[in-house]
Amino acid sequence: MENTDTRNAFRLLQAADEIRARISGEFSSIHGISVNEFLLMRHLESAPLHRLARVELARRMHVNASTVTRMVAPMEKIGLLERQSHERDARLSFVALTDTGRTRFGEAQATFAKQAGYIFGNGWSKGELENLSDMLGRVTGDPA
Repeated sequence: MENTDTRNAFRLLQAADEIRARISGEFSSIHGISVNEFLLMRHLESAPLHRLARVELARRMHVNASTVTRMVAPMEKIGLLERQSHERDARLSFVALTDTGRTRFGEAQATFAKQAGYIFGNGWSKGELENLSDMLGRVTGDPA
């Protein structure tokens, strides 16, 4: 028999997969990006100067640096991201959102918000949504 912790962890994974599936088609067809690319851009959008070192970006995305490198390359080619050198240390480089990338992210963010509204708009009270947000924040270590 499955314990509550196992059941809850499994349900969180299922919920994440369901949300990803709902969003991925629209992201791809409308914005030309994947959900993972959207998440990468979200980390950059919230970073100071809209840029992060590859290693820090990998840490935040819970992947290795080579995965970030593979994700960034095609996004650079289409002008969403760029490499920037550190002002004082040429050995350090950053991945940064371009103006085009910030625009595309804003458009994708609107799509994300619309889909979130569909998912949580019906059948959930404001109190339930606030409680869910608080509980998920405890799981992720992000109280905000």
